[in-house]
Amino acid sequence: MTPWVWRLIVINVILYLLSTAAPAVQQELMLVPALILSRPWTLATYMFLHGGIFHLLFNMLGLYFFGPRLEVELGGRDFLLLYGISGIAGGLFSFVTPFTAIIGASGAVFGVFLAFARYWPREQVFLWGILPVEARWLVVGMTALSLLGGFGVTDDNIAHFAHLGGFAGGYLFLLWRDRNTRAARFHAQMASHAAGSADVARWKAIDREKLHEVNREELDRILAKLQSAGPSSLTREERDFMDRFSGR
Repeated sequence: MTPWVWRLIVINVILYLLSTAAPAVQQELMLVPALILSRPWTLATYMFLHGGIFHLLFNMLGLYFFGPRLEVELGGRDFLLLYGISGIAGGLFSFVTPFTAIIGASGAVFGVFLAFARYWPREQVFLWGILPVEARWLVVGMTALSLLGGFGVTDDNIAHFAHLGGFAGGYLFLLWRDRNTRAARFHAQMASHAAGSADVARWKAIDREKLHEVNREELDRILAKLQSAGPSSLTREERDFMDRFSGR
């Protein structure tokens, strides 16, 4: 169990118990898209409510089984962002049915499902504990069911558009994160290259005539190595030698 998975489960359970004991809490926190201008907080709070114990159990089991490994992969901050953005996107997709009350963590948890399948697409998931399905095909199947349900093929009182929104929010977050990661890696490489170039220029400026003959021979050897294999080929001892005589 990782920190944010544990905290999210605790918050969902506490709010379920509280809303069961005091139904007015659920009325205040659930999302009705048509009322969003007068109740903007519900776009976030709706995802911590549930309509029954099995509704809560399904979502929290999904978070428990898929969340920890994903939190380790993404880090706590990005995992929480994924969860929150997926849940909010689920609420936004629910504007397709503006007068229907929406509750449940399904949108957020579906974003977690999608991200898990993104990083471990061939991981075996056992439906009902017995039927093995690869994670990628599980997401495809859940998307198909949500589309069918959302467009009225099934009549099951499930917020299918919230599920689709969770997938969409999770996908957009991962796309944004991948681009940021690539950009950060590129800038780090450029900075490293610039630092390496500065080191080489400083080392080449060493006045070999001021060195002892032994050090002069070592300087020539290292400069030849730099010329043939580049700065990354130098050992720590060779770098320390060059730094010492370049006045660093």
